[in-house]
Amino acid sequence: MSDEKDKKLEDEKERPDTEALPEDDEVLEKDDEDTGDDDTSDDTSDDTSEDASEGDEDEAAPAAKKGRRRRGSAETTTTAKRETVAAPRDAEGRVAVRAQAKYVRCAPRKARLVVDHIRGKSVDDARAILSTTPRAAARDVLKLLDSAVANAENNHELVADELKIRKVFVDEGPTLKRFQPRAQGRATRIRKRTSHMTILLTTKEDA
Repeated sequence: MSDEKDKKLEDEKERPDTEALPEDDEVLEKDDEDTGDDDTSDDTSDDTSEDASEGDEDEAAPAAKKGRRRRGSAETTTTAKRETVAAPRDAEGRVAVRAQAKYVRCAPRKARLVVDHIRGKSVDDARAILSTTPRAAARDVLKLLDSAVANAENNHELVADELKIRKVFVDEGPTLKRFQPRAQGRATRIRKRTSHMTILLTTKEDA
């Protein structure tokens, strides 16, 4: 009898405890239920986030429409007024508005032949002389005169009809060196001269 009891005890130890473990089908069903709950919670969270984003877009759309303005509206076209400065004066107290053109590709000697015609003339007379002068330098001098008149009108609130050319002179600028090939392997130097032109305007009263 003792031998039979010992064998039964050994068989019970070796036999696995199947009653304590749940079946595989039950475990799978529980896992499916858990995942289903998670999916539903994710779907609800996504729906709420989408609704919130759509609400923000709807609120931002009218705000953006309100912020838009027409291109021709008064607020977009308004510019700050430029401050005017009193016209500069020389040591004698006369108005002196200056304009300068530097590194003009023209020989100083040729430019001086043009500026000698307009020295001491009014602005209207000088423009008429330069527009009819058959020299290439006249075009550069006329541009410089227009620049000086624009400076006087925009920066110092002077009238062009009341201005007169007080001083005009041409200084020599740097010279560009070039070479011209000649016969028997020689080379001749070419000097391309430049000029610095200056015009000084004043009013007819101060002249």
